[in-house]
Amino acid sequence: MVEVTDKAAAELKSLLEEQNKQDVALRVFIAGMSCCGVQYGMSLEDEISEDHDLIVENKGLKIVMNKDDADGLSNAKIDYVDGPSGKGFVIDNPSSGGGCSSSSCGGGCC
Repeated sequence: MVEVTDKAAAELKSLLEEQNKQDVALRVFIAGMSCCGVQYGMSLEDEISEDHDLIVENKGLKIVMNKDDADGLSNAKIDYVDGPSGKGFVIDNPSSGGGCSSSSCGGGCC
């Protein structure tokens, strides 16, 4: 299921504490497809539907996803990066089957 790196967990916990939102969950979802594969999204969520959502706990964080997205999020990893291109949360899923060819992306990856 969805894994959270130690760095991402620490950054998210800090963010939730700063915003006084310790009781919310992190919603992870499939936002769509591109020539580079599956595109993911994240948001903070305080309304969870037991009928439609799957809830997992990882590193002290509550992560929620739509049950329909669960298979597409298997093996996904949430990380926090801080480098020359900027900083923020990223979702990587090696089993998403994405990838680019020069013909599908107009000469380069997204």
